[in-house]
Amino acid sequence: MVSYKELGLVNTREMFAKAINGGYAIPAFNFNNMEQLQAIIKASAETKSPVILQVSKGARNYANQTLLRYMAQGAVEYAKELGWENPQICLHLDHGDSFEVCKSCVDFGFSSVMIDGSSLPYEENIALTKKVVEYAHQFDVTVEAELGVLAGVEDDVQAEESHYTKPEEVIDFATRTGCDSLAISIGTSHGAYKFKPEQCTRDPQTGKLVPPPLAFDVLDAIMEKLPGFPIVLHGSSSVPQEYVDIINTHGGNLPDAVGIPEEQLRKAAKSAVCKINIDSDSRLAFTAAVRKVFADKPGEFDPRKYCGPARDEMTKLYKHKIIEVLGSDGKAE
Repeated sequence: MVSYKELGLVNTREMFAKAINGGYAIPAFNFNNMEQLQAIIKASAETKSPVILQVSKGARNYANQTLLRYMAQGAVEYAKELGWENPQICLHLDHGDSFEVCKSCVDFGFSSVMIDGSSLPYEENIALTKKVVEYAHQFDVTVEAELGVLAGVEDDVQAEESHYTKPEEVIDFATRTGCDSLAISIGTSHGAYKFKPEQCTRDPQTGKLVPPPLAFDVLDAIMEKLPGFPIVLHGSSSVPQEYVDIINTHGGNLPDAVGIPEEQLRKAAKSAVCKINIDSDSRLAFTAAVRKVFADKPGEFDPRKYCGPARDEMTKLYKHKIIEVLGSDGKAE
């Protein structure tokens, strides 16, 4: 058993309370490798933004859970080395699909876990979430739950259709489970193809897809039912078209990739939405930078020469999200 406090990490309780009161959202960035982690910490340290390092089940399998723990501990020390005296860094399990996976993460030093029972019948979701909460809270680990289903694909998580969260269920669910935050479905979705072309309109000037707006009426109804309760948005990458264009220009094939417009995320960040998940955008930034190096310098085979530019591009992306979209800069001096 490893306590996250020994690693210098924090849970989400205080950062979420401050975010709701301050009208901003905490960035939750997924990472799978060293370059992503370096970029996240550098961007967060330079902007003094609290940050959530997210690890999916797939990332645990890819990177090894023991290495991830020490990478998180190293991230705290790296942040201090960059001049961030009191880093506010949370290590969070994204989309845990069983009690056993959540328990393993708690035992390995995660400071927050998500149990995703959204695909289960309502009462089963409550029972599973409650079991995770009861275990995690013994060690002051915070728990995120999910109510409603997001479409799209992310690692092992996939669904054909979205089902909006039902506002009339949220009080009962939050009360009976004791969860610390609630991921809801209001029209975001996982992956780089968040909407089918037939769900969108096309900009007559650019020909680019314009996605449908998020269901802010559902969010407002949920906030009315659970005033001040931390709300989470998954699947909130914007799929920057400049990266899609670079990828496609340099041998990639991402037709009609589309994400959530940043102005909608800015609006959400000013509400009770205090955690916004971003994964696909960093994958696109990484891939765009690597493809460009390979195209410009086809003889290059030193990973540092293409992973380095990818890391720089992700750092730029993360700082943009922190400052221009979520408003979390300067909130963890």
